[in-house]
Amino acid sequence: MTEELIHTAYDPEFDFRDLPKVSLHDHLDGGLRPETIIELAAEIGHELPTTDAEALGDWFRESADSGSLPRYLETFEHTVAVMQTREALIRVAREFVEDLADDGVIYGEVRYAPEQHLRNGLSLDDVVDAVQEGLDQGCEELNSEGHPMQVGQILSAMRHADNGLEIAKLALRHRGRGVVGFDIAGAEEGFPPSRMKDAFDLLADNLFPTTVHAGEAAGLDSIKDAILVGRAQRLGHGVRVAEDIEIEFGGVDDDGEEVSEDTGLVSLGPVANWVRERGIPLEICPSSNLQTGATAEFGEGIESHPIDLLVQTGFNVTISPDNRLMSGTSLSDEYELLVEAFDYDLEDLLDLTLNAAEAAFVPLEMRELLVEYINDYYDHLLDDDDEDLDEDYEEN
Repeated sequence: MTEELIHTAYDPEFDFRDLPKVSLHDHLDGGLRPETIIELAAEIGHELPTTDAEALGDWFRESADSGSLPRYLETFEHTVAVMQTREALIRVAREFVEDLADDGVIYGEVRYAPEQHLRNGLSLDDVVDAVQEGLDQGCEELNSEGHPMQVGQILSAMRHADNGLEIAKLALRHRGRGVVGFDIAGAEEGFPPSRMKDAFDLLADNLFPTTVHAGEAAGLDSIKDAILVGRAQRLGHGVRVAEDIEIEFGGVDDDGEEVSEDTGLVSLGPVANWVRERGIPLEICPSSNLQTGATAEFGEGIESHPIDLLVQTGFNVTISPDNRLMSGTSLSDEYELLVEAFDYDLEDLLDLTLNAAEAAFVPLEMRELLVEYINDYYDHLLDDDDEDLDEDYEEN
């Protein structure tokens, strides 16, 4: 770890949560508070594995930590079950914003599938309106307290269902009223974006942004389909684009024998080259990727995650938490994880944060304000840190 971040990260007054952040890949039904799930479940008679908040949080994390995306997705049966009324959706959305703010987020995009919240008679438009009301309540309260906050909705269509066109039309109806993007989610393998070509065609005709889950449970073909058919402006996860990067090995030892040694050179296949050269943002969620097995091909543990390879080779990498409840994480936790695994310093975290700000589905003027705010904060932090380091050096 660099001296700079050693000094800062281990300063007892430093907290990663203080850093201003942008969260682009954050599921509403994956970020509930255990206490809220217990209270809402009691109101509707839904049975949970436990009614102890701490134990329930542990259950979600342990169940999700299986290395299997299908099993990971099973945990959502309980969260979705308690999100079937207007009042519940408002509460969950409001608390979602509050929890983002507690983590230092100043702009976030929350994604969810409206079609999963119709069991008690709500319409698709009712669902979107309720979520927006909760988001508005949370943002207005925070802004009044001096914490800048804005949150946009991304509507997801479930890949295994046939409602893509309907959800695309829903997103267009709520354009300008809180909805900023469209996504497809759920089981990736066997359900390519091309199944929803009519939805993506409609959105393209109306110049509406899309981010597509791809390169998580499926590989390069899924990423290619997301780009060509989904016209994806961003890739949800996208981490398996690293499968199209070949690290070159070579060299000789002192005896002239060839050895397998990393030369520091890489060659990119056509998919990886396309993604990198066009700067398509990758919404990478490190902890989630380890849980679902998305990066299993590269090894076990965060040190084997290809995120650093992608950063070092010039990909447009952003960091998000995915499902804070299931992964037992936050965006601050993800930052700290990367610092510990790859020796990232404050300037690295700044780059990742600016990538996210510039990839946000908001007008250019808003992106510029985000970039300015983030740069100003880091400028002060880095200046103060340099002064403290100089003082430490003089004292020693």
